[in-house]
Amino acid sequence: QVQLVESGGGVVQAGGSLRLSCAASGLTFSSYAIAWFRQAPGKEREFVATISWNGGSTVHADSVKGRFTISKDNAKNTVYLQMNNLKPEDPAVYYCAGRRTFIATEETLYTYWGQGTQVTVSS
Repeated sequence: QVQLVESGGGVVQAGGSLRLSCAASGLTFSSYAIAWFRQAPGKEREFVATISWNGGSTVHADSVKGRFTISKDNAKNTVYLQMNNLKPEDPAVYYCAGRRTFIATEETLYTYWGQGTQVTVSS
């Protein structure tokens, strides 16, 4: 049974940092691209970042470029999202998702999803 479990969410002041983790089990993690998406209340889920199966390719949404960094540790079956300089527009439930091999920014192309972790930014 495939599981993706997010952790690391919480409350942080604007300008602060958080690191989210996505721990995977039940799949050949090194063969999977992993992405982060987020959904704020009343809004559609949006792409944040993605990383290829070997960590060699990454894509970050323009809205987080330069502030967020995605990374992958195949030895630990974990993907991280380092979030720096958090802004009032960043609060959302953050989800990780997996698909075989190649990166994609479209959520419909992802096979497996976690339950999400809440990020709140206080001003």
